[in-house]
Amino acid sequence: MEVKSVELYKLTIHEANELLRKKEISARQLTESVLERIDQVEDKIDAFNTITAEKALEEAEAIDKMIAQGEELSSLAGIPMAIKDNICTLDVKTTCSSNMLKDFTPPYNATAVERLKDKNAVLIGKVNMDEFAMGSSTENSAFKHTKNPWNTESVPGGSSGGSAASVAADQAFFSLGSDTGGSIRQPASFCGLVGLKPTYGRVSRYGLVALASSLDVVGPITKDVTDCALVLNAIAGHDIRDVTSSDSPVDDYTIALKDDVKDLKIGIPKGLLDRELDNEVKASIDRAIELYEGLGAKIVDIELPHAQYALAVYYIIACAEASSSMARYDGIRYGYRSEDYETLEELYKKTRSEAFGPEVKRRIMLGNFVIGADYYEDYYLKALKVRTLIREDFVEAFKKVDIMLSPTSPTSAFKIGEKCDPMAMYLSDTYTVPVNLSGLPAISIPCGFDSNGLPMGLQLIGDLFNEKQILQAAYTFEQNTDYHIKKPIL
Repeated sequence: MEVKSVELYKLTIHEANELLRKKEISARQLTESVLERIDQVEDKIDAFNTITAEKALEEAEAIDKMIAQGEELSSLAGIPMAIKDNICTLDVKTTCSSNMLKDFTPPYNATAVERLKDKNAVLIGKVNMDEFAMGSSTENSAFKHTKNPWNTESVPGGSSGGSAASVAADQAFFSLGSDTGGSIRQPASFCGLVGLKPTYGRVSRYGLVALASSLDVVGPITKDVTDCALVLNAIAGHDIRDVTSSDSPVDDYTIALKDDVKDLKIGIPKGLLDRELDNEVKASIDRAIELYEGLGAKIVDIELPHAQYALAVYYIIACAEASSSMARYDGIRYGYRSEDYETLEELYKKTRSEAFGPEVKRRIMLGNFVIGADYYEDYYLKALKVRTLIREDFVEAFKKVDIMLSPTSPTSAFKIGEKCDPMAMYLSDTYTVPVNLSGLPAISIPCGFDSNGLPMGLQLIGDLFNEKQILQAAYTFEQNTDYHIKKPIL
């Protein structure tokens, strides 16, 4: 493989790893290439909140010493990565893109970060997001608006918009994001990348700043499906520090990288596809279904009768849990503290009023409303019951099919500032939230481009802890198309 040293940032993880193992490049060269790329394009993209260039070069040099000594390299050794700014990193700021935590530096690594560090991945920096992961466009950051590398007038998606934009712009080889209602998959779709939301409990949440603890999941955003499997291999597994972590055995996900879907039963939830869906996205999904059918998969129509209520259920439950999660930010223990107050109650009010942005305040108020004594049974309790029905719909459907297929988002990336109405923004999560409510794994892969040249995403949903099957289906689609090869021009 020939590649100019200044263009090493264009490589995938597995391509770079091969060159490192052959000693054709060094980890320092790889890291320098990415840092130079950040210098070139960051003013156009605004993906990073913090860049750890000096530490990254030190880590790269340590890996080069390992190579010189003949030590065996992991598949991620020397690979530059970006981490979403709500995932804790030792001695590196973790701000959640909020004024509330703008100066917070954790004294520990999140488990997912720790496991990547154990594999000698190189931290390049922390990337922008919607404040406390509340949003679908990364316009809710307190610091900046991240742009989509495919069209800098468009959003990169959210809340993991900085994660997706940094990988799409070749500013990192991969990134970790968090997904509460689609926040890995939707930005991956908007930026033409692979984004995986693992089964709830498959990846430790220890060190992830909580939004909604029964929904939050850490997962990878990568350039292709092979890279996704490699990162998942590193971060998956039980963690005694996370009570929701599963001790279900972890597979080697690279075994799933086979170009084969013969006789695979793929369910198409017709009720979901009949909802509001952009014509170009629908056409791309229809083409994907035809491709799978042509490759030997069996297409099966299925019903998810309660999925139509998923968006309402999600925003009741997510806001209720968010209001509880945000209660810890009171100006007393850590984070921002108002300087102008006389009483303790005034300190609470002014700290939270000054440091939280509009979307965070909106969700706290909605959450407090639905769990209040007067409305708990009418809203929150009822939402929990419907959540169970949604989960049961998936259980019944998986008795008939192996995986399910849907769009990732109803549209391609929209313009910055286009969706000022919060309700219009919430509809971006139509196809992703049922998965989080059910704890299932799902992956978004590129499946085409609209008439404006913006990527569109295909979502594949698996049964609990069946990441291997959706990875194999995604890999097969990727091997028979070229959407993942195309790059934005910056």
